[in-house]
Amino acid sequence: MKQIFKYTEGMTSNTTHYCPGCTHGIAHRLIMEVLEEKGQLGTTLAVAPIGCSILSHQYMNVDMMESAHGRAPAIASAIRRVHPDKTIFTYQGDGDLASIGIAEIIHAAARGEKFTTFFINNGIYGMTGGQMAPTTLIGQRSTTSVDGRSKELTGMPLKVSEMIATLDGAVYVERVALNSPANVRKAKAAIRRAFDVQDKRLGFSFVEFLSTCPTNWGLTPVDATNWVKEKVMPYYPLGIYKQPEVEK
Repeated sequence: MKQIFKYTEGMTSNTTHYCPGCTHGIAHRLIMEVLEEKGQLGTTLAVAPIGCSILSHQYMNVDMMESAHGRAPAIASAIRRVHPDKTIFTYQGDGDLASIGIAEIIHAAARGEKFTTFFINNGIYGMTGGQMAPTTLIGQRSTTSVDGRSKELTGMPLKVSEMIATLDGAVYVERVALNSPANVRKAKAAIRRAFDVQDKRLGFSFVEFLSTCPTNWGLTPVDATNWVKEKVMPYYPLGIYKQPEVEK
């Protein structure tokens, strides 16, 4: 019988703690599939900070370590200096990366640190109770914006990919989504491009994933994927925001 599917060796057999409909697990698997296909599972070091991904080391079958909230880029920068031959990535949420860790990611990108950051943007603090994040949409409700986020009170949501793309040290920046099979395939291609950039040591590479949080959004899993398409993607357009000159 012809085999049409093989579970990636990059994922463990542990049952994840993620809520039904959360797309963290999809992002995990795509990253691990790419690393397995590239033959780099045994030479990869990853950093995950505080957030819903705090237990990701139990699911992704590579050597991983924890960092303080927002500090994964600093840890990854140190790892790069100690292990110049390894594949290195950080896996961070929006409350972590775009709030408490915003200085860390900006300066890592500005320095052109030769690692990859995967940024899960679900527009809310997931693990700590559904508070408003820097990426929460205008009008979107959270436990700290019960009437919806107000532009006058908190400003506009941060467009992190656009911001990172302005920095000289960032050489590859793309925003993808995990809300449909077609977008999942495109997300996997973006992951591969990011790691290819790192393999060539060209500079910092960054992939943002528009993800779901049905629990804290107060939506069903199906409605959450529709929300990504109808509400999130218009404000956060998908696409490549920066790439090496030779690839344009």
